Amino acid sequence: MARLLLILALVATAFWVYTIVDCAVQPAGRHRGVSKAAWMVIVIVLPVLGGILWFLIGRGRASRPTAARRAPDDDPEFLRGMSASARAEQDERIRRLEEELAQLDSQADDPRPQTPPPAPGTASSDDPDDPGKGDDDSRGQRGAVG
Repeated sequence: MARLLLILALVATAFWVYTIVDCAVQPAGRHRGVSKAAWMVIVIVLPVLGGILWFLIGRGRASRPTAARRAPDDDPEFLRGMSASARAEQDERIRRLEEELAQLDSQADDPRPQTPPPAPGTASSDDPDDPGKGDDDSRGQRGAVG
C-alpha cells in the first residue's frame, strides 16, 4: 500500500511540474478564462485539481496553423505593395551590377600576369648571345662569382 501511495505521489508531482511549465510557456493570448498570472496561481496552489482545470478550461487551442514563411519576392502581398517605379529602379540596379560583374569576368579571363615593360637601358632578352647576360649572378650583381 505504501508503494502505491509513493507511485501516486510521484505521478502527481510530475503532473504538477509539467502543468506549471506548460502554463508558463504558453503565450498570454492562448490562456482562456483568466489571466496568465491567475492561472499560474491556480496551478501552483491546487496542484492536481489546478492542473486538470488548466488542461480542461485554461489552455486555449491554436486558432490556426501559422503560414509558412516566404521570401519577399515570393510573397504576392509584398509584390502588390511595391510600386512600378520601385521595381524599375531595382531592375536597373540589378542590370548595372550584372554589367559590372561581366566586366570583371572579362578582365579575369587572361590568366597571364600583367608584367610591366622593361625599363630603358636594361637587357630584357633571353638571348644567350647577349653580351651582358653571363656577367650577372642570381642577385643581379655584376662580376660576382658564386
